[in-house]
Amino acid sequence: MKKLKSNLLLLMTAMIWGFAFVAQRIGADSVGAFTFNGTRFLLGAFSLIPVILIFEKKEAEKTIHSGKITVTIKSGALAGLILFIASALQQWGVEITGSAGKSSFLTGIYTVLVPILGIFLGKKTTLNVWLGAFFAVVGMFLICINEKWQISYGDCVLLIGAIFWALHILVIDKFVDGIYPIRFAFTQFFVCGILGLLCALSFEDISLSVLQAASIPILYSGVLSAGVAYTCQIIGQKSADPTYASIILSTESMFGAIGGAVVLGETMTLRAYIGCLLIFAGIIVSQIVFKKKPLKTA
Repeated sequence: MKKLKSNLLLLMTAMIWGFAFVAQRIGADSVGAFTFNGTRFLLGAFSLIPVILIFEKKEAEKTIHSGKITVTIKSGALAGLILFIASALQQWGVEITGSAGKSSFLTGIYTVLVPILGIFLGKKTTLNVWLGAFFAVVGMFLICINEKWQISYGDCVLLIGAIFWALHILVIDKFVDGIYPIRFAFTQFFVCGILGLLCALSFEDISLSVLQAASIPILYSGVLSAGVAYTCQIIGQKSADPTYASIILSTESMFGAIGGAVVLGETMTLRAYIGCLLIFAGIIVSQIVFKKKPLKTA
């Protein structure tokens, strides 16, 4: 029963994250990428304050002189910088392509890129990762490459963004054992939000009427996608099998496509749908861990 509850919480997380692509697509009609991300990530940061007080207050008080908080802040700031670049490219790509479903699958390629980029950090990569990468590349080809053998500008932006999402995961993986996870999330969201607003003030026009027009997408992306979904992920992963957890969370791309179709009425060509299926298959295959059977002894 405990594992079932954990899996349901993780599925809820994937749904919230997937439908966030719909919110991003709607928000792109009213505000610029920096304004949207700056406000939503600051909202996300502040929404985590009650979660920190509930889950990490006592632990932090016990180890306040251990240096763990310093590591959490420094690594969170680094992750926030990478998150700022990745989210800006993603929001920009969503705005250019005008498709929540397509954007969700192209962004989801980061899942396959993580173990491949990990090679440069001395991590080993298994055969299933390369098989998953093959499926993802073929799917990406079917989605992005048109009859003239050209790739659109928006697709390029999303794919470059996927590289930064993969780097973001690798940074978290490097520091995860020595940080307070929710405080880390707060720090990275806060840094990302401040950088977004600074760029928005420099390059975009911000007004109260513009923010009101995009208020619902911003609230969804900030409070639900960050505060609620991140909390569900933390609680869900405590009792879930890591392999099943990663596979459940990877359905974010699928929910992004469903949200685009149901809420926005988006459609794609048969070729593009086949490409989405191949990318999704690649994401799943790349996360499957094949356990070796122990040798029988006499």
